[in-house]
Amino acid sequence: MTIRIGYFPQNNTLWVLRHLGILERTLPDIEWVDLRTLDNPRIDPTAGLPSGHGDHLFDGGYDVIGTGSTPPVTAQAKGHDIVYLAVSGPRVENGRLVVHADSDIREPADLRGKRIALGHGSWQTTLLLLALEKAGLGWGDIVPIDAYADAAQRFLARDVDAWVGSYPFLTRVEQQAQLREVIPTDGLFSHRSLWFTSRTFATEHRAELVAIIAALQAADEWTRDHPGEAAALFAADDGRPAAEWEHALRTRPWGLLPIEPDFVAEQQHAADLFFGNGLIQQRIRVADAVLPEIGDAVRAAADR
Repeated sequence: MTIRIGYFPQNNTLWVLRHLGILERTLPDIEWVDLRTLDNPRIDPTAGLPSGHGDHLFDGGYDVIGTGSTPPVTAQAKGHDIVYLAVSGPRVENGRLVVHADSDIREPADLRGKRIALGHGSWQTTLLLLALEKAGLGWGDIVPIDAYADAAQRFLARDVDAWVGSYPFLTRVEQQAQLREVIPTDGLFSHRSLWFTSRTFATEHRAELVAIIAALQAADEWTRDHPGEAAALFAADDGRPAAEWEHALRTRPWGLLPIEPDFVAEQQHAADLFFGNGLIQQRIRVADAVLPEIGDAVRAAADR
């Protein structure tokens, strides 16, 4: 059988795995699908979450996909029977909400009515919702600007008041402008990478799933041990200096972790906020997407 895997650079593990060819040693019939090639329409971010990469997993897209925390929530809310595979360690150093140093925005409460650039439907939506909750605000109290591709440029041009930025994209902005952090990721949520599949694939193709988990773990170990070489793989794609990517890679945790109750609780809280703010149309139960036996495969890959 052909196994379709969706990948893009922001899920660093899958990007490296795609370029190293580790998985093909055990599963030679792999089709890699670059998520950035999808022809998704631009959607008004005030109208709800875009369809997101999670939907394409079930629209003839992929058997396995890696994203941040938001897409599986979106997919589950649309009725898709997803199953989590694993998560990374916390990546709280990876991004935060920033403003220009001379901005009048000094705390989350000051975001009311402000234009905030973010990759809507990514982990950045989760971060912003959690920060707004802490300030007693909701999604309707801000003006979200879906600007994943050109958010840094909009921020530097002051077309927006604030930006949920991440590395390596923050690096260049920090070199060009004086910034002030308004919302750190640390203390709000763990901001993990994660991987998920359909329940059908998880239950009917267990051997293939175990091989994929082992390959993901091997890719992370290689990146941890060869950050410079890994950075070159990313820089060759987007033209960004390899040093910027290497800085980002060196500060991130490596290695797959099983799904634990603390992650489920965090995801559930975020999902409840999505529903309460009208960004998904039905409540979900995150625990329904967890199979304990998959955790055993993740632990075995880590211990090998």
